[in-house]
Amino acid sequence: MKSSHLSVYLSTLVAALGGFLFGFDTAVISGAEGAIQTVFALEEFWLGFTVAAALGGTIVGALTAGRPADAYGRRTVMIVLAVFFTVSALGSALTSSWVAFLLYRFLGGIAVGGVSVVGPMYIAEISPADVRGRLVAAHQLNIVVGILLAYISNYLVAQYIPTSSWRWMLGVEALPATLFFGLLFLVPDSPRWLVKNDRAEDARDVLTWLGIESVEASLQQIKASLMRERRKPDEPLFQPEYGFVIFLAWAVAMFNQLSGINALMYYAPRIFEMAGAATDAALLQSVAIGGTNFVFTLVGMAVIDKFGRRILLLIGSLGTAACLGLVAYEFYAPTPGVLVLVGLLGFIAFFAFSQGAVIWVFISEIFPNRVRSKGQSLGSATHWVMAALVTWVFPIIADASGGHAFAFFAAMMLLQFFFAWFLMPETKNLTLEEMEHKLGISTEKLDREIDEEAPDAAPA
Repeated sequence: MKSSHLSVYLSTLVAALGGFLFGFDTAVISGAEGAIQTVFALEEFWLGFTVAAALGGTIVGALTAGRPADAYGRRTVMIVLAVFFTVSALGSALTSSWVAFLLYRFLGGIAVGGVSVVGPMYIAEISPADVRGRLVAAHQLNIVVGILLAYISNYLVAQYIPTSSWRWMLGVEALPATLFFGLLFLVPDSPRWLVKNDRAEDARDVLTWLGIESVEASLQQIKASLMRERRKPDEPLFQPEYGFVIFLAWAVAMFNQLSGINALMYYAPRIFEMAGAATDAALLQSVAIGGTNFVFTLVGMAVIDKFGRRILLLIGSLGTAACLGLVAYEFYAPTPGVLVLVGLLGFIAFFAFSQGAVIWVFISEIFPNRVRSKGQSLGSATHWVMAALVTWVFPIIADASGGHAFAFFAAMMLLQFFFAWFLMPETKNLTLEEMEHKLGISTEKLDREIDEEAPDAAPA
């Protein structure tokens, strides 16, 4: 680590707490959903609706966070989202009203969706080019850490606070959310946002504090980048030329959720209890799921640029299909047993190694610069909509037959294999020109874009 980057690393750690809260909020409900069903007397349909309420919020947060982040600043929006996380955690833990619980969880979902957009944006804009990729990846890694610690927290709470433990499980999130809120006041605004809002002197101070080399040159690069953005027309995403890349983004995001990953994240203890595990054992097995997810996410991040996106997805599709098929087979048996745990651990390993590592990298690469933000929004919205649908429907299907649910997920992974084999292009090591040519996008627009951006100037 360069000493001059110390302030950048510290600011990144603070912003990446948003990713931690993203993961924690996603997984913490898994330990509480059984008690929630009892307390609010919910049928399976309404249990799924209740658990999916947060995912409805993520769609809203992901689609709307960009505009206030541009108007008021990335840090300011993250401060507001930290308040949302805190209020959601405490409100969900303390309320005795089902409607209020839905609203608090929806508010937390808005925070999750918002921080998934603003956190990486902030980190990218404060990071020097030589460490930007690693630091933005820290946000994704913190999501996985948050999932793991949520499972551990749920297990410990159940062990040591047996009375109303579900309320404590949800309320614990207020601690890291409050820490996130406080630490955000110690980091600066994004220098790019400051320049965009005619605060060049403040941006100069921030760049100096961050230890950026050649502060004046960095300021000029930011200004040039913003001028190029203002010159570019607001090109629509939905036009025939982008039809194939839109399909690719939609398919990758859709299959990501049709793997059943969020069913496992939100209902892991219930799934293990369906397989005959006691409540404490089910929570402990969920910790194993979180640990496996963490380890194989690291593996996927390490090899994605070496082996490529398509190869990882092909391997992951076959691996997840086989493991999900094993789980389905066990649930069709009269007495499902330990192979459920084996199958789910294998599934999460193959998923983290493949889909978990590929989805956001691939979607960010396939769209040309002029429509990239719109394309990423489309991919994100598809991901969250499918996540909400799977999370809502899973308890209903699983209540009828756990085997049916996992057989469906296995079939979807086989379908994903054929999609990756016949339709998905490899994107590693391709230049912009090669990428657009391979995806059938007019190079005339590419040439115009390159002319507009020359000489190329990377943001600070």
